[in-house]
Amino acid sequence: MTDIINSISGLLWGHILVYLLIAAGLFFTLRLGFIQFTQFPHMIKVMFHSRQGSGEGISSFQAFCTSLAARVGTGNMAGVAVALYLGGAGAIFWMWLIALIGMATSFAESTLAQAYKTVDEDGNFRGGPAYYMEYGLGKRWMGVIFSLCLILAFGLVFNAVQSNSIAAAFDVAFGIPKYIVGITLVLGSGIIIFGGLKTISRFAEMVVPFMALAYLLVALYVCAINYELLPNVFMHVINSAFGLEQAGAGAIGYGVMQAMIQGIKRGLFSNEAGMGSAANAAATATPNPPHPASQGYVQMLGVFVDTIIICTATAALILLSQQLIPESGVTGIALTQAALEEHVGSWGATFVAIAILFFAFTSIVANYSYAETNLLFLEHNHAAGIVIFRLLVLGMVMFGALGELPIVWTLADISMGLMAIVNVIALFMLSGVVIWLAKDYNTQREAGKLPTFDPSQNEKLNQTIPKGAWRK
Repeated sequence: MTDIINSISGLLWGHILVYLLIAAGLFFTLRLGFIQFTQFPHMIKVMFHSRQGSGEGISSFQAFCTSLAARVGTGNMAGVAVALYLGGAGAIFWMWLIALIGMATSFAESTLAQAYKTVDEDGNFRGGPAYYMEYGLGKRWMGVIFSLCLILAFGLVFNAVQSNSIAAAFDVAFGIPKYIVGITLVLGSGIIIFGGLKTISRFAEMVVPFMALAYLLVALYVCAINYELLPNVFMHVINSAFGLEQAGAGAIGYGVMQAMIQGIKRGLFSNEAGMGSAANAAATATPNPPHPASQGYVQMLGVFVDTIIICTATAALILLSQQLIPESGVTGIALTQAALEEHVGSWGATFVAIAILFFAFTSIVANYSYAETNLLFLEHNHAAGIVIFRLLVLGMVMFGALGELPIVWTLADISMGLMAIVNVIALFMLSGVVIWLAKDYNTQREAGKLPTFDPSQNEKLNQTIPKGAWRK
């Protein structure tokens, strides 16, 4: 069974997704005029105003924190370590690259999610790829496939991955049995999950900025005390990415491919660009300015923060240490703990355990919110189904705490890959809408106006977007 799972994962990541995701990122980067670079200052400006305009709903900043809560988790700490262990230092270069071009893909999926969002029975905005597949493409069957993949990936498998890393970290740092960590996570997650969408967004808004800043400060301290090694580390990453270090050993092709696959795979798991997951959070916001593209800018920044900043911090901790030893068996969260322990002493493992607790715990509750939105897409009469699903999610949290890392990561890779394939196909099919929304937003901004979405200006949008959000 394990061999079959590994073969499926290898097919997806070795032959399909690497090319599909790079193609999508390059396509939207070119068609949107290198938006992630040319509009970077505006992206920051929109973020500074993202707390405004929420009314009684969820602000853009809360939606940003919810998506960042899902993004910033084991992928940033355990996932980067796995990428380095399996792909070498060059994996970090490919992680950077997929993040930079993936920012344009993230803009596309988040803008579409905002445009095609709906209003649920409680007055919350809901949306995401399943919704723009149904309304924008008129292909509900496609949305059903995506929803099933997302529910499997985020509701079940990814939450097992998060609890797996927390349990492993606390076992290393404190010697706490994994079943006790699992029970504690189930109780904590249950309280927030049963509180509903607004409880999740408020929790993310409070915790995410604090946890990210604390982790970055420690990483900056480690870089400061090792500043003379930083140029060598950077060159090590570049040389390894292009096989310059492996050339003498005759393994250049294999080394580059491993670095590329691991970097892109772990980069996508961390920043989720093109996967369609963060778009579910983007749809929940009341954006400021009141235009779908403004949430595209906000979520684009999320990819940058997640990978270019936080994943790089973890890579620096590991590469500046002497703990990255091929075939040693020390990988995942244990490698990150060992690296920080070498830099700062025994409290390093404890700090990583606490950091991964915050990172992964917020990911669990944010992942659940994505899955709930897609469960509502599948089943409108949902009261009993939601309760049963919440219990299943908590069961997977417990399973992950007790499970083994390799098989859990591989299942996560397959789930994520299937989601990404369906979503990227939909993005290509709706690319004309994305480009029109981006131009409409920037044309209004350049004219000195506050960008405001008027669906009547685009016949296709006016006919296809659901009533209740943008169109009464």
